[in-house]
Amino acid sequence: MSGDARLWCDRLVRGLGQHEFDLYALSRTRRQEDEGLLPLPPHVSRVRTAPLWTAEENGTTYGRRARRRFAESYGELAAVLYAGPGATGAEGSTGATGAEGPHRSTGAGGADGVGGPTGAGGEEAAGGSGAGSGSLADRFGTALRALAELARDEGGLVGALRSDTAVRALERACRAPGALATARGARVPDLLVVAAHLERALRPLSLDWYGGDGLGAADLCHATAGGPAALAGLLAGHFFGVPLLVTEYGVQLRSHYLASGPDVANPAVRAPLAAFHGRLAAEVYRRAAIITPGNAHARRWQERCGADRARIRTVHPGMAADRFTEVGEAPDRADPDMLVWVGRIEPTKDLMSLLHAFAEIRKEEPKARLRIVGAPAGPEGAAYLGHCRALAAQLFPDEAEGVHAVGDNPVAFEEIGGPEAPTLADAYASGAVVVLSSVVEGFPVGLVEAMFCGRATVSTDVGAVVEVIGGTGLVVPPRNPRALAQACVTLLRDPERRERLGAAARARALELFTVEQNVAAFDSIYLEIVSHCPVRRVVLDQAGEPLPFAVPAEAHMPGRWTGPAARVAHRAGPGWAPGGSTRPTPVRATPLAAPEGAR
Repeated sequence: MSGDARLWCDRLVRGLGQHEFDLYALSRTRRQEDEGLLPLPPHVSRVRTAPLWTAEENGTTYGRRARRRFAESYGELAAVLYAGPGATGAEGSTGATGAEGPHRSTGAGGADGVGGPTGAGGEEAAGGSGAGSGSLADRFGTALRALAELARDEGGLVGALRSDTAVRALERACRAPGALATARGARVPDLLVVAAHLERALRPLSLDWYGGDGLGAADLCHATAGGPAALAGLLAGHFFGVPLLVTEYGVQLRSHYLASGPDVANPAVRAPLAAFHGRLAAEVYRRAAIITPGNAHARRWQERCGADRARIRTVHPGMAADRFTEVGEAPDRADPDMLVWVGRIEPTKDLMSLLHAFAEIRKEEPKARLRIVGAPAGPEGAAYLGHCRALAAQLFPDEAEGVHAVGDNPVAFEEIGGPEAPTLADAYASGAVVVLSSVVEGFPVGLVEAMFCGRATVSTDVGAVVEVIGGTGLVVPPRNPRALAQACVTLLRDPERRERLGAAARARALELFTVEQNVAAFDSIYLEIVSHCPVRRVVLDQAGEPLPFAVPAEAHMPGRWTGPAARVAHRAGPGWAPGGSTRPTPVRATPLAAPEGAR
């Protein structure tokens, strides 16, 4: 994974030193593979990686029976994806649930939730509706597990998913009575695009991660995202009863919708792929023991897709506060007329509205200045930065105090590391008010950083902004330069209010958004899952007979145990049980990284 998600996962694993981890990572591009691994702490036993950007066939040729199994399972999956509104599931069709169990955490497993399995509600969001949508959800899960079992028995699915059989199954499904109206006119190129996308999304089914020495040996699978990252956890739950914890700081289904607009693909392609990702999200939420969204915005998406709210725990991302301590605790020495914006420069940040708002601010406060601190995000961001510079030059011609002085523009564009902003904390410290002008925002990391620095903020009401700010800053509608300007002028004219809001913001950030609170929350969740869903593993005595009650709940608590030896399936039991260990037995966790890969 990359960016903030990469930092969060690294901090989480390092902070949970009382648990043992196996890391399983999926990468999306070759560049991520080439970047290599981060240095790992000693309680990480191993790291296994697999690419989603490429897959090679293992050369295995399916026999007649295997081909028939694939045609039936993939055909059922296709029928569910192309089912139109009002379609009902097959009579008596049910979805298998994972067995009870966790104690070793691994990153993506699927078992009955702590509160028990529930039906996947909110089927409109998952690609279905009406009374039959529950049966369609069961059929989807059953077909997915059937494909996984075939991949296990035959050594993979890559060749089959790329075969003509797969394309013909999609064609039959889209031509069947009751199929989606938007998909009935699908042409062969459309079907090939859908087949290629499904092959890529289902690559985790063909991995060699599953077994007694892999995900099956974990006490808990922790998927750091939904979608393909959670698929491996679903299989660990299906094959071995390992429970699944799913963390989403960005909802994968929403990301798919945003990336698959009308300008990307036609309806004959978008409809079945939206149904696939919706059904997959519902299946993941249904099988997860606990789901941990990073904010209320993500939580609403999950509930809409069928997540049981009794098994949802909101856990805000943990951020390092120590680098902002000096600024946050020092007296405010910022320029009282300075506004600061900090972040990645791209169109969603709506700097154009900010510049127009600043033009209104200058009419009320002629001494006001604006610093835009950040680097462009890729080629699109670089082009957008050029447009912003041009607009700033047009709105604010260089000003000079006298006829012999050099003009100066009240808007400055800078990057972190420059002479005026050597560090991120220095950038926030320079402003009396920190502004966020985004039209799209998930969890506003920059806003939390400003709060750590004790700065008063003005933000647009997008994403999790209101949830994060909690009354310690001013919030205005997005794409409303006049409202943004009025809020900024209000704070520029009231230094006492700025100081109160800044102090309250810092206190709130330290209470809710630090690494320490994030790590403590997940430690508690790990133990909750372990206590409710222990994995049932057979312990054998010296004669090879099952030994009942050999791994009681106390085995999962840190402590030293001694006793005679015994043989244990998959992992050691407590020392006082035959065959136990003489060292503490922590939760064995296996985080499954998102398709960005744990890099």
